[in-house]
Parts: sequence; structure tokens; C-alpha cells
Amino acid sequence: MGRNIGYGGTAPRVPGSVVIDLGRRMNRILNIDAENASCLVEPGVSYFALYEEIQRQKLPLWIDTPDVGGGSVLGNAIDRGVGYTPYGDHFANHCGLEIVLPNGELLRTGMGSLPGKDGVDNPTWQSFQPAYGPYSDGIFSQSNFGIVVRMGMWLMPETGHQSYLITFPRDEDFPAIIEAIRPLAQQRVLGNIPQLRHVIQELATTAQPKSAFHSSPGPIPRETIRQHASCLPVGDVSWVFYGTQYGDAASISSQLSLIEGAFAAIPGAKLRLPSDLPPEHYLHSRVSVCSGVPVLRELDWLNWVPNAAHLFFSPIVPTRGRDAQAVHDIVVRLHAKYGFDLLPTLCVAGREMHYIVNIVYDRASVDEKRRAAALMREMIAETAAEGYGEYRTHILFADMVARTYSWGDNALMRFNETIKDALDPNGILAPGRNGIWPKRFRGKGWEILGTEVEDALDGKGIGPSLS
Repeated sequence: MGRNIGYGGTAPRVPGSVVIDLGRRMNRILNIDAENASCLVEPGVSYFALYEEIQRQKLPLWIDTPDVGGGSVLGNAIDRGVGYTPYGDHFANHCGLEIVLPNGELLRTGMGSLPGKDGVDNPTWQSFQPAYGPYSDGIFSQSNFGIVVRMGMWLMPETGHQSYLITFPRDEDFPAIIEAIRPLAQQRVLGNIPQLRHVIQELATTAQPKSAFHSSPGPIPRETIRQHASCLPVGDVSWVFYGTQYGDAASISSQLSLIEGAFAAIPGAKLRLPSDLPPEHYLHSRVSVCSGVPVLRELDWLNWVPNAAHLFFSPIVPTRGRDAQAVHDIVVRLHAKYGFDLLPTLCVAGREMHYIVNIVYDRASVDEKRRAAALMREMIAETAAEGYGEYRTHILFADMVARTYSWGDNALMRFNETIKDALDPNGILAPGRNGIWPKRFRGKGWEILGTEVEDALDGKGIGPSLS
């Protein structure tokens, strides 16, 4: 649908490309199977559309939605996006793909490759992922090997739920919070993939501009954040943990007791429920998202600066305090160097966390765009040098990120190029997506590396014919 915001949107990598709009007409919900708790959708089905259809049919099912519900269910899963119910790993909860290959052939993966009786789809396509033989679905995620035109998705049976937040008073509590989360997540005490946010996000999600809190140039000082946070519902704290538990009332009560006890090891930790906070507080938005209701509230922080646009920096970090602190220190230092406020959101699981940085900048300012690009470049390089790589990135930084995955003399990229050349020998489909170039472009100066991103922002163009 072209709503891959923060990562490049609809933009093709090569000038002169033909952009195929899969959202306008390929927007059918082909099937919702209430007994199987699954659906089959086309690329143009948004989270809002799927939610509304489930409500229309009065089915006891939830979708899993990311922070912003306006995007494509299929597209988000294929780009390995995440949500916040127990079904939050979207690609892990897809089941069955239909793909148009670069030569025009139609392929079904998984059980879909087994013909059904009397020409209809067989009854197991949305029930079992791998089928027989090699499991090929993964090569069509974050790739340019084919166009996915149908996808099965598992849905969550509705259940009781309780959202909450826990606040922590000191910035230096950060590694201890991560250490407390890990066993709770590994033992599956935590009901979902929780978020951990710095208190600056409490200011940003009020939808007020930064100028309401700080009028001077440069990043907002920590003491100013502290001063204004003290007037907000959660008060003068440093970190805010957003979680949700699922089940009946007794099990949720037991889970919350375990969670509150685990975090009590951090002095000053305090748990609050939605009933403890005013209706406009961000926690109420989390209640919706974590119970399968798509919203748009997450975009409120784009009011932070005038003419706001944003980039996401999204490395994967082990769920260990020392690793989290190592990445955090790099991100803090480089944000200060380039003059941006740090707006981090951490999605923390039992073994890894997505450390997602929202770089918000004024898109009317060439200077801010150049600084944002330079900040991205340095964060990519410095975290990779420490062994932490991005799981997803903006189209302009795809080549840089792809090159960081260089183990074995770039064995992974050579493998991807082999598949690309076999499936798409003419190199017609999305050349350069996620750093994968077909043979006719490869080694001819199309990669964007180093300061070439900033040069492109100055109108110098991208690619050998435009330099």
C-alpha cells in the first residue's frame, strides 16, 4: 500500500522505475475462517479494513496490529514488522503465500502447493506453514524475488486482557530494567512484546510541539524534560514500560503480582493501570493496540518539529543489560553530536529486542535532512562494529546495512544474488531492494554508500547516470 513510513514508503530504488500499486484494487479479504482463526488477504487490505470486517461478522477474533493501523497486513508481515499481542511476530504468524515470480509464473508456498478437491483451495493452506520439502516462504520476505499477491494470516481468539505501565525513576536504571524483563519474557510471564520508552516520549505523545517545552535551538535538555514531565500524569520519571497481560481475571492478577515483584528490585518502580490515568494518556492507546484494535495515535509525536518527517534506526540487540547499554551509549552520543532529540522505543522479547530510534526532522530543512542522514550512517556503522545489525532500514540505507552482514566474505549477499539471478535473470523486479542488485546493475555504481546519501539530498541525484 506504500505506507512503509520511516523506511521509504512507495519510493523505488532506481529512477525511471514503474511503480505497481497493489493497494487500490487488490484489496479483498478473500476468506476469514472463524474455526481455524485465520484469514486470507490481498496486499491492499489494511489493519483497519480487516478489523472492521471481523467486527461486521461479529467474530470472536483479534488481529495483531502494529503501532499505526493504516498499513497493509500483508506488506507489514512481508517486511517482518511486529505488533503487540501474543501474535506480534507477523511473519511468524503468516501461513501460506501466493507469489507472482519475475517470469510471470504464479507460485503457492506451503500447503497451498497441494491442489484442493474440485479446484478449490485445500483446507490446510492456512493451517500448516511448511508443507513438504524446503520451506521457501522466508526468501520472499524483505526481498525482490517475487510479488506476494495473497497471504494467509493467523488470528488470535479474543480473551481477557489488562494493560498497564511501570515507571522507573532514574536514567541509570536502564540495564537493570532489561535484566528484569529477560526472565519474565523467557518464562512467558509477560503476555506480549512490551515497549520500553524514555520519558521524553511522554512529552512527544501529547501531540504538542517541542516548542511548547523548549524554545532554544538544539536538543531539549534533560532537566527541561524532567521539569515538564513532573507536570504530566506519570511524573518525573526516566523510563516507562508498557505491557499487557491476557487470560481470565485470576490469571491476570497472578501474572501482575509476579511482574510487580520482579520489578520491585529496582527502587522506585511503580505500576499503574489505565484507571489510574486520564483518558487522553498514551496508555489508553496501548490498550487498543494490545487488544487488536488499530489506531493512528502513534503518529502524534510527528508534531514534535515543524514539517516533520522521520527515519527509523532499528538494530537488533540481545536482551542483556550490557548489550542494551552499549547500543544506547552509541545512540545517545551520536544524537548529541548531530543535534537531535533521542526518541527511543524498545520492543523487548526474551532473547532480543528491537531498539527502535525515531529520528524526527524538518523535511523543509536541507541541513536537518543532511544531519539526519549522517546520524543514520554513523549509527549503522558504529553499532555494526560492535556486532549489532539492523533488522529493517530505509531504502536509502539498504546498501550500507546489507554490507554490514559480511561474514564469510559476504556469503549471505552472494547467496541472495544467486537466487536473484536465477529467478529474475533480466533484473526487472525492484533492483536494489534491501541491497540485492541483479547482475545487470551489479558493480556499476548504483550502491549508495558513505556520504552519497547527503549528496543526493543536495539534488545531485543517485546512481551512475545521475552523478
